[in-house]
Amino acid sequence: MRRRHQSGGERLVQQFQWDEQFQWLGQFQWLGQFQRLEQFQRLEQFHRVGQLLDLEPPGEHDDEPRMSVVTSLRPRRGRNVELLLLLFAVAIITLAYATVEASANGAWPANLATQVGGVLAIAVVFHLVLRWTASYADPLLLPIATLLNGLGLVMIHRLDIAKGNELGEGMALRQLTWSALGVAIAIGVLLWLRDHRTLRRYTFLAGTAGVVLLLLPLFPFIGREINGARIWIGLGPFSFQPGEIAKIVLAVFFAGYLVRTRDVLSIAGPRVLGMQFPRGRDLGPILLMWAISLAVLFWQKDLGSALLFFGLFVAMLYVATERVGWIAIGLLLAAGGAVIAFRLFGHVQTRVLLWLHTFSPEAVAQSDQLAKGLMGMASGGLLGTGLGQGRPYITYFAESDFIIASFGEELGLVGLMAILILYVLLAERGFRIAVGVRDGFGKLLAAGLAFSLTLQCFVVVGGVTRVIPLTGLTMPFLSSGGSSLLANWTLVALLLRISDQARQPVLDTADSGPVPAAVGGR
Repeated sequence: MRRRHQSGGERLVQQFQWDEQFQWLGQFQWLGQFQRLEQFQRLEQFHRVGQLLDLEPPGEHDDEPRMSVVTSLRPRRGRNVELLLLLFAVAIITLAYATVEASANGAWPANLATQVGGVLAIAVVFHLVLRWTASYADPLLLPIATLLNGLGLVMIHRLDIAKGNELGEGMALRQLTWSALGVAIAIGVLLWLRDHRTLRRYTFLAGTAGVVLLLLPLFPFIGREINGARIWIGLGPFSFQPGEIAKIVLAVFFAGYLVRTRDVLSIAGPRVLGMQFPRGRDLGPILLMWAISLAVLFWQKDLGSALLFFGLFVAMLYVATERVGWIAIGLLLAAGGAVIAFRLFGHVQTRVLLWLHTFSPEAVAQSDQLAKGLMGMASGGLLGTGLGQGRPYITYFAESDFIIASFGEELGLVGLMAILILYVLLAERGFRIAVGVRDGFGKLLAAGLAFSLTLQCFVVVGGVTRVIPLTGLTMPFLSSGGSSLLANWTLVALLLRISDQARQPVLDTADSGPVPAAVGGR
């Protein structure tokens, strides 16, 4: 089709429209400098292409409507890379499992293919679903999550062997079952949620559900207190920790709420010590979340969940407003809450004692769990004792709360750092998804999910290594526990869905600007 030749005046009008569109985009501070630069580059590309098209002489189709269309370069989908990384992850899991069996029984396991086949089948099924429903999803999330989940299964099986439990009797088979169920739920989320922006419609429903999930352990007949914390519900022989699911639904609520109110919460208030603080009238949400976190700490005696929920809200509040003052207020409230909790709650005083005076007679009389974990990691040294060669089973709850200490003993500092790097990569991909996605709700949700994973890892590792007091949280994907696995696989599914939207190619039009292209999932 030939383009109609434009006069100089028409070109000036069109250029003014493009400049006006760029100024309109620049008014949205929440896009950040990176987004504004990207939008400017696209608009500059429209201008150049329009000039080239206008050089064509007039032809026989002058009366047809004109619209300059530029299709941006399609990124690689990365599914083949994901498959190769999945096979590599399963190979590492296979080697680790074979090493544990050889150390325990003196020979390589005869049923190696059968045991590893379950993990491989779960991973490949998830990969095929991604090829079909989210072909542009991030190619690193699934391999990293699979490797962490598989290494956790290997360590739990190693602890089963130390306790004299067979494969069909111990915790490893139950953990594998929960892993399969978690992947099935993640696949269901991907099939049901075709566009993550749909979740914004259920903002206040998610907030209500989050509060109900937090209150469920307090209800009679179903609430259970285990190891001093009332964070479980029991239905017959099954027990579940609803706070793990509350973490995700509250992230959805925070994202939807902050998208609506970020303009008000971004208004500058008084300036103190060179830092811009919000207005006093806007402190209601953060004070309410602080009070809820203290209530969780008081009624459920769960220091980890209280810290996680409050930290998640403060982080997402900062991402929404870009005001450092909110972080300062959050840190002050957290410090005040810590002082109040220490003075009022006996279990918090015990954890502070174990943190500051781990090897004192008073602390050991209360619990020697942290002391044994530290001594186990010290015995592992730089390279570790080797899988199956150490004695991590001496530490209480070595398969859940202290599984990091178990890996530190048998893999050493080098192996433990490799595992932590996997978590760093997982968090980095989450924050990168938040930068790349085009809508504000998706940015806040991806950033919130990535930060919740990061904060949980910091709290767990910090507690085991005496950086902070113990909190009772478990390491995502590694630790034994069905609630944590279901929640974290759901978290990965949400990040995959958001990344599919973020990495899809964009159809650029000179008239309406960049819009997502309608690209099939296959």
